[in-house]
Amino acid sequence: MRRRLPGFLRVGSLVACFGLPCVVAGSAMAFELTSSAFKAGDMIPRKYSCDGGDVSPPLSWTEPPAGTTSLALIADDPDAPAGTWVHWVLYDLPATSRGLPEGVSPEGTLRDGGRQGTNSFRKTGYGGPCPPRGTPHRYFFKLYALDRTLGLPAGGTKQDVTKAMEGHVKGQAELMGRYGR
Repeated sequence: MRRRLPGFLRVGSLVACFGLPCVVAGSAMAFELTSSAFKAGDMIPRKYSCDGGDVSPPLSWTEPPAGTTSLALIADDPDAPAGTWVHWVLYDLPATSRGLPEGVSPEGTLRDGGRQGTNSFRKTGYGGPCPPRGTPHRYFFKLYALDRTLGLPAGGTKQDVTKAMEGHVKGQAELMGRYGR
């Protein structure tokens, strides 16, 4: 039986949905988000930050839950001094896709029809970790399995995407990396 909760934090096998409907771990087919560039909880290599090439890291995921029509990805930093800083917004990724290559182009519409939104740097595409000096920040890459495409034009914000996803999330996978200067 699938239970939906208003939101809870991923710790181990739980999922962080922060106000979005979540599928309780173990109640639906689980899927996993990984990167060949860093392991969950490890430091994100400099190459993927503003101190390096500022290119997006390679990401891959396992098969999403049955009935998934599209995928959305949001990467953000909840430790930013001014509040959560959004680094990447993608949506309407095909449900058949199983990853993103390193260095995704910042164009609004991807070859597979997926769309990129506007990040907190006010740019389309990926903006790498760029925290102030001090304690490393946490960067959460959250992949959502959706039961529909969102149909938003390229350039949508995290707020646009999360609002359009309400009531349509079938599952979520998450990868957290850290970066500090």
